[in-house]
Amino acid sequence: MIGAGAAGMMCAATAGQRGRSVLLIEHYERVGEKIRISGGGRCNFTNAGAGPANYLSRNPDFCRSALARYGPRDFVALVERHGIRWHEKKLGQLFCDQSAVDVIRMLRAECDRGRVAWRQPCPVDGVTRSGERFEVATPQGAVRASSLVVATGGLTVPAIGATPFGYRLAGQFGLSVVPTRPALVPLAFAPDALARYGDLSGVSVDVAISCGGARFRENLLVTHRGLSGPAILQVSSYWDGREPLAIDLLPDVDARDWLAEHAHSDARLDTLLAQRLPKRFARQWCATHGVARPMRELGEAGLGRIAADLACWRVLPSGTLGYAKAEVTAGGVDTRALSSRTMAVRDVPGLYFIGEVVDVTGWLGGYNFQWAWSSGHAAGEAA
Repeated sequence: MIGAGAAGMMCAATAGQRGRSVLLIEHYERVGEKIRISGGGRCNFTNAGAGPANYLSRNPDFCRSALARYGPRDFVALVERHGIRWHEKKLGQLFCDQSAVDVIRMLRAECDRGRVAWRQPCPVDGVTRSGERFEVATPQGAVRASSLVVATGGLTVPAIGATPFGYRLAGQFGLSVVPTRPALVPLAFAPDALARYGDLSGVSVDVAISCGGARFRENLLVTHRGLSGPAILQVSSYWDGREPLAIDLLPDVDARDWLAEHAHSDARLDTLLAQRLPKRFARQWCATHGVARPMRELGEAGLGRIAADLACWRVLPSGTLGYAKAEVTAGGVDTRALSSRTMAVRDVPGLYFIGEVVDVTGWLGGYNFQWAWSSGHAAGEAA
C-alpha cells in the first residue's frame, strides 16, 4: 500500500485486521500531516450528515456505496472506542476536543492491531506488474504483492509532501484522470476589485453565495488578496473560472422592502447598511457603487438597482490562490474505471485507488475525511 494519510492508514488497518499481510509505504517523514493540521489542529474528522449530495464527481453516484457501508456513525464509534472526546460544531461538523494528533494515534494503533508493517520515509521509484503480482521498487528493496492500494492524495499543500505520483501511476496502467484543480480554496480579486476592497482585509460578512448551481450560507472573509472564509471555500469547488459569483449581502432580508421603508429618510445609505453589515464594508461597498448618499436622493429607480445589487452582488475573481492554499484537489482518477464497492480497477486485478487521488471531492466541513475513511475501509475489506 502506498500512502499513509487518512485513507491509507484506514485501509491498511482494515486489511490487516482481516488477516492480510500489509506493508504501508510513505515517502514523507511524518504520517497523517493533513489530519494534524486540519480543523485548526483539532481535526474536523467527519460530518454527521455526510451523504452523496455533499460530493462532487463526474460520476455523482460513485461515492454512494462506500458511504453507505462505512459512514459517519461508524467512524464516531471507532473514535469513541479509543476514548477520544469530540464535539459537534455548526452544520454537523465533528471535531476532537483535544488534538488532531489523537486521530493519528488512533489510526496507528489500529494499524498495529492489524500487524501492519511500515517503510517510512521511503520513496517509491517505480511500479511494475508481472502476471498477477505487482513489484514496487524502493531504495529499501523491492516489494512484491498480489494487491496494490494507491492512497497518495492530491496536489494540495506540497509543503507537506503532496505529489502527482498517484495520477502518473493511474496513467501508467491506462486509467483516465479527470483534470485536477484546487478546491476549497480562497479566490483572488481582480486588480480593480483589489484596489477597491483590499483595505478591508479581515472583515467578515454573513452571506448567501451562489455559483455553478450551488448555494451556500456562510461567512465571507475579505483578505489582502481577495476572498476567503467558509462561503468562498465552499463555492470555489463549483467555480469554473469564468462565471461571476452571485453574493446576497442581506440573505435574511428582502432588500427592496427594507430600502423602501427608508426611501424618504435623510440618513445615508451607508449608515443604514452599517446596521446590517460591518461598518467598514458598508461604507466601501456604497462608495464603490456611488450610492453613499442620503436615501431620499437615490430615487425609486436608484433604490431598485441598489436592492438588486445587494441581493446579487456579482464578483468575478481573477483566479484561485492555488494548491498551496487549497484544502483538497478536485478531479483525479476517473471513477468509471473503478468498482464503487471495492475501489478496485476493473481492468487491472489487484489495483485499487482510494481517497483524494480519486475524482470524489467533498464539501468543507469533514466530508473529505469521511470519504477517506469510507473509501479506505471499502478497499481494506476487499484487497
